[in-house]
Amino acid sequence: MRQAGRMRIMASAAHMAVMIAVLAGAGSEARAQSNPYQQVPNWAKLSGGRTFGSVIGAGVDRAGNVWAFDRCGAESCADSSLAPILQFDASGNVVKSIGAGLFIFPHGFYVDREGNIWTTDGMGNGGKGFQVTKLSPDGRVLLRLGKAGVSGNARDTFMYPSAVVTGANGDIFVADGHGADTGGRIMKFSKDGRFIKEWGRKGTGPGEFGGLHAIGMDSQGRIFVGDRTNSRIQVFDGDGKFIAEWKQFGRPSGIFIDANDTIYVADSQSDAERNPGFQKGIRIGSARDGVVRSFIPIPGPGEANTVSAEGVTADAAGNVYGAEANSNNLRKYVKR
Repeated sequence: MRQAGRMRIMASAAHMAVMIAVLAGAGSEARAQSNPYQQVPNWAKLSGGRTFGSVIGAGVDRAGNVWAFDRCGAESCADSSLAPILQFDASGNVVKSIGAGLFIFPHGFYVDREGNIWTTDGMGNGGKGFQVTKLSPDGRVLLRLGKAGVSGNARDTFMYPSAVVTGANGDIFVADGHGADTGGRIMKFSKDGRFIKEWGRKGTGPGEFGGLHAIGMDSQGRIFVGDRTNSRIQVFDGDGKFIAEWKQFGRPSGIFIDANDTIYVADSQSDAERNPGFQKGIRIGSARDGVVRSFIPIPGPGEANTVSAEGVTADAAGNVYGAEANSNNLRKYVKR
């Protein structure tokens, strides 16, 4: 019995050692993945003469409709009357557009469990912007965080809100900061918008941030922060306790975690200079063990290097959608 007990302890210790190595992003196998996906050509179709501008984010609602956050057919919504939030049916046709006149510079985008839409506005002008906004699927504003047009690092203002996600209990987590002098913190609010706490500062160590660009949450309530400038994901518990650093998913611009804890990470910047050994694309793996299992290279064969996905989401069938800010597109990828 004693020998069996020792063997169980040794096996458990070995398992923990493997998990620690994975959580630290160790091992070259994390970068070697196949691509089981193929692109659906010209899936997203706009009408009425409208064209895509910078498509910064995407999400899928409970009914399987795909939503996208577009910068009003341009690089900004500051002087536009177009609605930047577009809903697509399964065939890629636009069936609804909402949010006209609400934003300056669309950035973060998240569709919650109830189908409500969360956005962040990274810039401000004329008494508008620098806010997190929750909208109903029909475009009604349900909640706002931050002060319209006011940039700051207080509890009721944002320097540059770049991403947002909500928990099962309604708690709201906002990544505030985009690099340079735009801050570097995660802010936590109750479901009714009451400030709870914040953590983080500028830097490169655990719990410090370079340029924030994405945020996601797994089934355990852990927070996955896309610390893009530092080419890593940082994992925290819901109270901000640092758990792990993952570098195997590349340089994260977008993060989506589904109900099964499959994690999708859009990397729009990796290259030999900024993140050697990695290339741009969408990496797909497990939020439970940190293993990357597949990779969609973007740009694809024969495409210009300017093509890249900053936002990413997936539907219940496992189809993947990449939101392209630089190359102005929303693409769908299906398994071969």
